[in-house]
Amino acid sequence: MAAAIEVANVTKSFKVYQEGGQSAKERLIRAGRNPHIVFKALDDVSFEVQQGETFALLGHNGSGKSTMLKCIAGTLRPSSGRLATRGRLAALLELGAGFHPDLTGRENIYLNGSILGFSKTQVDRIFDDIVEFAELSDFIDQQVKHYSSGMYARLGFSVAINVEPEILLVDEVLSVGDESFQRKCIDRVRQLQGDGRTILVVSHAADLVRQIADRAAVLDHGHLVDVAEPGEAIRVLRETLAARGIALLPEGDAAPPAIEPQYSGPPSASVPVVRVDRPLAVTTIRAEYPDPEQKYLLPNQPMRLRIDYVATQRITDICFAFEFANLQGEVIYGSDTQALEQPIHAVDGVGAVCFDLPRVPLLDGTYTIAVVAMSRNGGEVYDRRDHVERFEVMAPGRARGTVALEPTVIHFFHDQPDPAQAGVDPTSTPAPS
Repeated sequence: MAAAIEVANVTKSFKVYQEGGQSAKERLIRAGRNPHIVFKALDDVSFEVQQGETFALLGHNGSGKSTMLKCIAGTLRPSSGRLATRGRLAALLELGAGFHPDLTGRENIYLNGSILGFSKTQVDRIFDDIVEFAELSDFIDQQVKHYSSGMYARLGFSVAINVEPEILLVDEVLSVGDESFQRKCIDRVRQLQGDGRTILVVSHAADLVRQIADRAAVLDHGHLVDVAEPGEAIRVLRETLAARGIALLPEGDAAPPAIEPQYSGPPSASVPVVRVDRPLAVTTIRAEYPDPEQKYLLPNQPMRLRIDYVATQRITDICFAFEFANLQGEVIYGSDTQALEQPIHAVDGVGAVCFDLPRVPLLDGTYTIAVVAMSRNGGEVYDRRDHVERFEVMAPGRARGTVALEPTVIHFFHDQPDPAQAGVDPTSTPAPS
């Protein structure tokens, strides 16, 4: 069976002109020469994506992932090499791609449909499904230039998945809309997988790549480093980043070195400028890593979850609860001040509640945080934030799953017995059975 996507020795070069910093005399002397350097965003890249396969492109910013996606989508033409796709293709690239800002959402749906070869009658049949999935029924007749970035993303993704593509290209599926919409998008991606569609996705979310991709390619400064199963590709990516000093990860699966956490202190006594229309409002939620310069957590490192609040009146017997979930909405862990036997008897004014976790035993992934401030008996909810904040864990080793355990290996064995001591003639031949 022929591959759904073939990428053969693809190179994409751009000319970068060097005009800045020249004097008028230099510009006059070099007039017509157009001094420039050639930048290769992709350099002799080859791979194939089989029909029905979900394939991920991994790499740091500037590695060439999005350029490759645009070349496959046809919005960029390779400088050399060959590209081939087999089947109807739909692409969700950068925000707003394929939309005319002066047209309404409705008009843009029909415009996109015509670009994909759909007749008006065919678009009519899927129009309601597109609007319903995008959750834009109240805004579909507004010009899209007035849409928020989230509305743009929802409409683009909804069009891409409802035209029933045989090949779907998605750049950062997890950046589409808010948390609940992202989960809905992932569910639809899984449905497309079940229908045998071919999916090529660019993502920085290692846990998502592990769960949905069959294989992954690692790109580094336009070069193809490796094509492998997701776990191995993520390991190669980590090593590539570490070699370039982009991320410093310890060798193997060893526990990270212990450091004294440098967490933030008490909140300012001044009341923050926030609109509070309730007795208590959560003002900020923050995951604090041991080193303030860290951008992510390593498995089994400590972390502080800090919840800042402002209470406009005295509230007694209050409880603060939190919950961690993965990007698929599955709860990983949750607790509260009551369950931890750390009751908060009263709040009034500005304050912060901190949950210190001495070890966070999680593997690769982006995890969301939900917070609720409520009465101790749960009868009244003062404020809640549903998975609007995140923290990231990056695991350097090859462990699989969600939980970062630290097993040791004990090997019990018996030496091969001496045949003479065992009463066996070493020269004898066993009788046939």
